[in-house]
Amino acid sequence: MYPFFRLAKVSWQAKQQTPLTITDKSTSEFYCHPWDLDIFNELNNGRVLTLYDLGRTVLGIRCGLMKALTNNRWALVVAGSSVRYRKRVHMFNKITMHTQCVGFDDKWLYVEQSMWVKGQPCSSVLIRAGVTSKQGLVLPTTVLNAMGETSQFGDLPSWVIQWIDSEQHRPWPPLGDGETHASTQQVSVK
Repeated sequence: MYPFFRLAKVSWQAKQQTPLTITDKSTSEFYCHPWDLDIFNELNNGRVLTLYDLGRTVLGIRCGLMKALTNNRWALVVAGSSVRYRKRVHMFNKITMHTQCVGFDDKWLYVEQSMWVKGQPCSSVLIRAGVTSKQGLVLPTTVLNAMGETSQFGDLPSWVIQWIDSEQHRPWPPLGDGETHASTQQVSVK
């Protein structure tokens, strides 16, 4: 079940905090509860993504994105993500999450997030997010103007550009039943 109580709590807390620009880093804190665990008694990877969703909500409220979405009847959508898991999060661990929009291109906003426990990084995610209207995708520049955002983004970091490029080579639509990637070259991972 979606953590509606956590959503209400972080939304209320975000409204009490000082406003940020979209390029600022937002910090949120959560605890790993018993209902967040998987069968190995660690934070479930699905719940990790849900908590990251809450972290983006906090940034969205604090930088004025959520207000712009409401005023224009727009919606926010995740169009891609890449997650790295490096350290287990156990029950009752206090999680510190950092969320920051690292830039945009002609269609998407790119958001980097990370979870930390006791000063150690546990996971990180890069999110490709879009804003949609009834007419389709809303250009990031239009969204930033609606927010009254004056912060200037620099170039996207090279690792984000490389991720974008690698996503262009991934087959879409996915293969159906019985189909294989026979034409895909095997590449060794180092």
